[in-house]
Amino acid sequence: MYEFHGDKKRYFDMTYTVTKNHIIPYIEKSVSLKPGMSILEIGCGEAGVLKAFIEKGCQTTGIELEESRLEHARRFLEKELEEGKVQFLNKNIYDVIPETDLGTLYDVVILKDVIEHIPNQEKFMPQLHRFLKPGGVVFFAFPPWMMPYGGHQQVLHSKWAAKLPYYHLLPGKLYPWALKLLGVNQSGINTMEEIRSTGISIERFERICKKTNFEVVNRRFYLFNPIYEFKFGIKPRLQMAPFIWIPWIRNFITMGMYYVVKQRS
Repeated sequence: MYEFHGDKKRYFDMTYTVTKNHIIPYIEKSVSLKPGMSILEIGCGEAGVLKAFIEKGCQTTGIELEESRLEHARRFLEKELEEGKVQFLNKNIYDVIPETDLGTLYDVVILKDVIEHIPNQEKFMPQLHRFLKPGGVVFFAFPPWMMPYGGHQQVLHSKWAAKLPYYHLLPGKLYPWALKLLGVNQSGINTMEEIRSTGISIERFERICKKTNFEVVNRRFYLFNPIYEFKFGIKPRLQMAPFIWIPWIRNFITMGMYYVVKQRS
């Protein structure tokens, strides 16, 4: 369904545009981005996000576990690499020592569509403190698990499996059974089950923030996520005000969340 996931340059351009038009303006509601500020993206992929920050005059770093994705990033940002405006590191985040591996701490750490793929988020979140300068912030973007396509089933090749909403919420063995019935092979079923094990709701994310000494500075609820303009031709739209105050129900109808968090004093 999402053929652009195979077109790395198109995906790079999409993430760059979303970052330039939506993510950076959102972050700047909490932090004034100035030339020379240091930006780290964890799970940077092809680094379209970082390109937008480079254009703001920031010094950027991308950490990515998949070396094949970094190969594209190095090609797309070849000039910026030569000019020393960006650096990349292919390493597990738990093994990174910022002072020696990266040579700096950061004003802003970015996790765009990453936290919902990380196992044991309660263990992972405290790691972020190691990368932040005093007063630094972390930006998160993620789809709440219970929204129509929170299981990421839209990436499946099977037509009906990719288009049906909400069935990722089926309990226990009913979910893999439904995937098989819809023509998904075992590899796809394993991937969907892995995503189910790490999916995160709005409420659980905020509990983890509190537990791991992060304070929510700002949050934004999207009825239609900005990336949907590229995926479906649907203009971004904020969630309607009454629904953002109803816990749990908002998870089912909110397609994307933006957060800025900081270390609690």
